[in-house]
Amino acid sequence: MGFALVAGCSVARKADEARPRPTPPPAVLPNVVVPPQAEGLDGTAGAPGPHVCTAVTSTLTKQLGVKVTANPNAWNDGGLPALDLCTLLLEGRPVVVGVSALPIQPDSLSRLAAGAGTLELVPELGPEARIGASRVVFAVRDRAVKITPAGGINGGYPGGIDRAKAVAIARAVRDVVPAMVRPGRQSDAACQLSTSAAERFVGVLVQLRRDYRVNGALTCIWGTFDATVSIVESFHTDTIPEAKQTPPPRLAPIGQPGYYLPDQGELVFRKGRRVVRVTGLTNPPREITMEALLEIVEPLMPLFIR
Repeated sequence: MGFALVAGCSVARKADEARPRPTPPPAVLPNVVVPPQAEGLDGTAGAPGPHVCTAVTSTLTKQLGVKVTANPNAWNDGGLPALDLCTLLLEGRPVVVGVSALPIQPDSLSRLAAGAGTLELVPELGPEARIGASRVVFAVRDRAVKITPAGGINGGYPGGIDRAKAVAIARAVRDVVPAMVRPGRQSDAACQLSTSAAERFVGVLVQLRRDYRVNGALTCIWGTFDATVSIVESFHTDTIPEAKQTPPPRLAPIGQPGYYLPDQGELVFRKGRRVVRVTGLTNPPREITMEALLEIVEPLMPLFIR
């Protein structure tokens, strides 16, 4: 009888003790520095010029001895650093030129060079300039610049260019960047609806705005030196490629259908005829929750109902 009482008391004490809390899963940090681009953003649609590419076509045509033209529009990639982009065409071969929309930071060039493989110095473009098989990166005064030929550099691929042409383009761009830098704020009244939520996400008043319309579809970008938020509405009636992943992404309570991709810092969904992408990026990376992305896009939802 005594043994039973002792045992009963022991069981009662264990029942009163707080149960161990389950260990929460580790936070997933975004592993990208640039959000996915909407289809068709190559300068044939976007924000109207003039821009860096239109400013160098005549100079490069003379220097290179080939016809150099530029697509008429520009766009912004919403990355870290966020780049204002335009497209040059060397006899039809596309070369994308990007200039940082905000002044250069200590890690801007290294971020632009990430994933490019082996890089070499290009002293004629500056002490920190680098060239690799896919791009050239360098600084011009207080801006970072990236030049990316579609077919690479010295690779022998269709659409590629040789090193001499890549450096010639970089020199021409370097000469015009100071005069062609865009103001930090380019706003659309529709995007203002989400500005408060975007600033709560980044934690400060944003220094960068890049809002524009492409064939009626809206792009909104808010940025600082270490965070960007973007809402990009597709201007094609396109699909959601992520839906074909195995396993499929986590479903989100928005759109038909909607998905949350924590490793991309992205929410993507269909609303009416449009596909909308909401992305948040920070440097250093931090967890981008689905709730934060939903809060940012919610004020704009009526605009996506066609």
